Amino acid sequence: MKGELAIANILKKEETDYLFCYPANTLIEAAASLGIEPIMSRTERATVNMADGYTRTMSGKKNGIVVTQTGPGIENAFSGVAHAYAESVPIFVIPGGTANARLGQSPDFRSSEVYRPVTKWSDRINQLDRIPEMMRRGFTYLRSGRGRPVLLEVAQDVAQGEFDDSKLNYEKVKFNKTAADPNDIRKTIEMLLKAKNPVLYAGAGILWAEATSDLIEFAELLNAPVLTSNTGKSGFPEDHPLSLGTGGNTYTKAVKVFLDKSDLIFGLGCSFTTNLASIGVPTGKTLIQANVDEIDLNKEQQLDHSLMGDLSLVLPQLIEELKKQAGEEARKGTGNIEQEIKKVKDEWLDEWMPLLTSNEAPINPYRIIWDFMNTVDRSNTILTHESGHPRDQTIPFYQTVTPRSYMGWANSSQLGYSLGISMGAKLAAPDKTVAAIMGDASIGMCGMDIETAVRHKIPVLLIVFNNHVLSGYSVNYPKATENFGFTNLYGEYAKLATALGAHGERVEDPSEIIPSIKRAQEVMNTGKPVLLEFMTKEENRLCRG
Repeated sequence: MKGELAIANILKKEETDYLFCYPANTLIEAAASLGIEPIMSRTERATVNMADGYTRTMSGKKNGIVVTQTGPGIENAFSGVAHAYAESVPIFVIPGGTANARLGQSPDFRSSEVYRPVTKWSDRINQLDRIPEMMRRGFTYLRSGRGRPVLLEVAQDVAQGEFDDSKLNYEKVKFNKTAADPNDIRKTIEMLLKAKNPVLYAGAGILWAEATSDLIEFAELLNAPVLTSNTGKSGFPEDHPLSLGTGGNTYTKAVKVFLDKSDLIFGLGCSFTTNLASIGVPTGKTLIQANVDEIDLNKEQQLDHSLMGDLSLVLPQLIEELKKQAGEEARKGTGNIEQEIKKVKDEWLDEWMPLLTSNEAPINPYRIIWDFMNTVDRSNTILTHESGHPRDQTIPFYQTVTPRSYMGWANSSQLGYSLGISMGAKLAAPDKTVAAIMGDASIGMCGMDIETAVRHKIPVLLIVFNNHVLSGYSVNYPKATENFGFTNLYGEYAKLATALGAHGERVEDPSEIIPSIKRAQEVMNTGKPVLLEFMTKEENRLCRG
């Protein structure tokens, strides 16, 4: 068999369902011959984004596979891979590569070298008989420790060369996980039991470890409130009485109140980084951090204690030790913490309810978020946001109830990311409603890939806030805006969606928000994607406590 077919056979052994790809790459045809479906987008960036969303929704149990052309194809894919790297998503990128005999002849884009800063491992298959070894190494990197992209460039002569079938000795790569040092576990529980007001801060590590049920048990035994980062949103149910909600660039009032009140903050699978994805922790607190690796330890502040391991193993260790030190029920149900959280939440929602239920026209975006949340079955919905105001307005108020029901992101904030990851998520979870909330700036970055959703029958819902402006930017560009209209935008995006084969509606009356969402659900049940274009006001009020 040819080298490309050997690689395709390995992908089949790894239970690959889809190849997220753009031609030309002969691996696409080899994989298709084995029943692996090619999903072709309009741009390589969207190709990578789809693999990203697929992998997220699968919690890394299956990895999105990206295949591109050598040269321009893999050059175009860079932003998507960089974004997956920032968000710690383990995708496998397999571009074509220059033939060994032509290395060094300009132009020669060596992706295995260029991509090293944005991959966990980046290398090149330079010999036919190394195909099983290098593919095995790639999947091992994906399934050990922190997940991040892996790239394996395939030299043209390797792809087209004759591979000895008898050497295809390959078994599916297992996942490698580590538990924490028992002494670190013991000390962590001692510190938590001495604290008067501990807070648990959960990040994306909870989702990758699929450890939500253990986190719930641990929080209840400790009787401690829980917040999540933007990227960890849905890792702890936000209708739970111990939930404070989400803390990112914007955050709930409960997050601010209880972080300020805390004397100890225990980070579980979070970075303790102050950025768009996660609220920074106040100074003067005792800090404990549990992570799968050392990358985020001792960053912005000195830790008082740390432990390293996969949370799927670490949380059961913590639960066992907590019961050992404090009894089978530990602190479960003691004190008034749940009542305190409810009081703060109720007061906060009362403050924001005029915007969440506003009858303004143009429509207030908070009303759209509120009506969407109260219309869909959140237990069977996956929602994501776009960069900027759509993210900052959605994060505090959309309440998640099940794991992986929200795809939060902001470690990189590239506009246009949401459409690709939504399509990937829908392929991974076809029975779920998948939606993205975006603005009129981001649809300009990704709109042509609506046709990808149509062609592949991927019925996602795009909710576009159209206010004809880059919200919040004019204050930073007063002369550019006043003299040259710098922040002004224009577009009729429902018509764009219709022209590309999707169902598009423009909604101007707030009383039509819920009916339009219900119509969208009916259309998506036929296999067609939907774009709802809501004509909105520029709303610059953001929730920060």
